[in-house]
Amino acid sequence: MRILLVEDDERIADALAEDLSDQNHVVEVAQDGQAGWEFAEAYDFDLMLLDVMLPRLNGIQLCQKLRASGYSTPILMLTARDTVADRVVGLDAGADDYVVKPFHLPELSARIRALMRRGESTLPPILIWGDLHLNPSTCEVTYKAQELSLSPKEYGLLEFFLRHQRRVFSRGQLLEQLWGFEDMPEEATVKAHIRGLRKKLKQAGAPDLIETVYGLGYRLQESPGST
Repeated sequence: MRILLVEDDERIADALAEDLSDQNHVVEVAQDGQAGWEFAEAYDFDLMLLDVMLPRLNGIQLCQKLRASGYSTPILMLTARDTVADRVVGLDAGADDYVVKPFHLPELSARIRALMRRGESTLPPILIWGDLHLNPSTCEVTYKAQELSLSPKEYGLLEFFLRHQRRVFSRGQLLEQLWGFEDMPEEATVKAHIRGLRKKLKQAGAPDLIETVYGLGYRLQESPGST
């Protein structure tokens, strides 16, 4: 999942970005509201975390601007203000949830998962492909109850394909979805990670689930047993 974090406190931004990256999310950080708006205009995000007290364009103004422009992306506001009036202002601006600083990272992660479930109510909580199971809440992947040890990028690729079944993605598209813009590698990196994922699936006894569509990219094979 790609997350936009708009936070001007570098210490908080670094801690949040590291924690979210450890949960296999791709995080882009903007340090003021105007930069956050420019990120939102240029790229697609699955979730936005907005601090309220931001330079250039504060979080409330940014949230209002996003909603007025038709953005339906879930927005979670971060603020040190804890009055009922402050929470009402944030929610009325279009935020989906409101977290007061200081907060515990596990609570924030749980709120993020809850927001994403709202937008993915038609998707099963556990992604299944034959005997392969991926649990997005715990980041656990098993094949016939045997747990697979995947790198963060291998996990991200697997989850992405499971969530977009039968769609073909080029290496460039996969880079945009699963790597940060500041550290985006060469397209050959995608090939290397897919090769590593295929190897680990094979070692676990699973059939290859990623189909190479020559000249176009990759897509998920049809699930074993599907008709």
